[in-house]
Amino acid sequence: MRKLLYVVLDGLGDLPNPRLNGKTPLEAAKTPRMDFLAKKGKTGLMYPIRKGVAPESDAAVLSILGYDPFKYHSSRGVVEAVGSGLDFKDGNLALRCNFATVDEKCEFVLDRRVGRNLTSEEAFKLAEAINKNVRLTYVPSTFIFKSTTAHRGVLLIKRLDGKLSGKITNIDPAYTRTLEGVGVAKAQTKMKIEKCLPMINDEEAKIAAELVNEFAEKSHKILEKHEVNLKRLEEGKPPANYVLTRDAGDNLPRFPSFWELYHLRFGCMVEMPVERGIALLCGMEEIPLPPPTGNLKTDYIIRAGKVLDFLQKFDGVYVHIKGPDEPGHDGDAERKMQIIELIDEHFFGELMDKLDLKNVLVVVTSDHSTPCIVKAHTDDPVPFLISGNDVLADKTKEFNEKECSKGSLGVIKGPELMPMLVKLLKD
Repeated sequence: MRKLLYVVLDGLGDLPNPRLNGKTPLEAAKTPRMDFLAKKGKTGLMYPIRKGVAPESDAAVLSILGYDPFKYHSSRGVVEAVGSGLDFKDGNLALRCNFATVDEKCEFVLDRRVGRNLTSEEAFKLAEAINKNVRLTYVPSTFIFKSTTAHRGVLLIKRLDGKLSGKITNIDPAYTRTLEGVGVAKAQTKMKIEKCLPMINDEEAKIAAELVNEFAEKSHKILEKHEVNLKRLEEGKPPANYVLTRDAGDNLPRFPSFWELYHLRFGCMVEMPVERGIALLCGMEEIPLPPPTGNLKTDYIIRAGKVLDFLQKFDGVYVHIKGPDEPGHDGDAERKMQIIELIDEHFFGELMDKLDLKNVLVVVTSDHSTPCIVKAHTDDPVPFLISGNDVLADKTKEFNEKECSKGSLGVIKGPELMPMLVKLLKD
């Protein structure tokens, strides 16, 4: 049977930027390999969930894999706990976390990502101190706080005398959430630290909110005095003196597997716990990757080699590349453009000479837009292309937002993409 290669470039979508002469980073980038795929295939634009929703990564990834996030979504906290290898059970409470820098009065967030220079080693030491020194006493309970990558982490709380509810608000002021648990990025917000509150009139939600507030307060006291942060202050770096929480959840989502939905065996190649958690919950098999080398060229070449190897084993391979998202959040349009060019040259460049496009359907898209002028996720549609596997080409000349807006596939919603791909694959 023909194969499917599904490539998601995290945060690829963008808006015209004055630093790039009014072009988006993708429009400004030199991308001859992705342009070739676009010319040989069909293109369009996609709202990762639907128009008007600026999605977080978990809901967006679920959506573009063919799952209605309002039907199957649990929470990013739970998904990240699973992706981080934590032993989560229904009735526990899991939250996505960020180490952050706050002001002296602990009222405002100065930097949600600690200057983007907190190392994983520093974060591990801070998490270790929190786990060792913080005790939750509001009700009998235990917790595990795990640092994952750089400023990111996950919090798992287990109540010893009952269950907890994930129907609680975020402490992180940059995100809100629906009652269904879907996280939504705020376009503009004052970065005032929020108290965690119950979203429903329920004892389990009230207790969960109190435990999260207790954790935030007590961990802040530990972090302020920690040697890692004292050293960072001496070096002129912002301290990681607060833990922001968001997207709480209390139950494992029950997803039908890819095999149940599509009769396809999929391998996944992912970098972050949230994508790993979703892929595993969808029944994909993780393709092992070595730790990042610190050299994007080398890392992209390694990933391309893994794709070529594992397309032989699976019906399809899902690849999620984090690269473009971080400079989008940092407002660095030039860096985002450069990373897109590196992906094109070294990931797609390594693939194109060896990929049998007659027998492989290639899809390239993104999970959401992260415009550099906004520095956050937005509800703007993302470009997508479908190429290879004898797909009849439309008149698209390049792969970017402007050109794909003219593509023959029009404008679709995220959950519509995967069924479209399966139909093309099996026709």
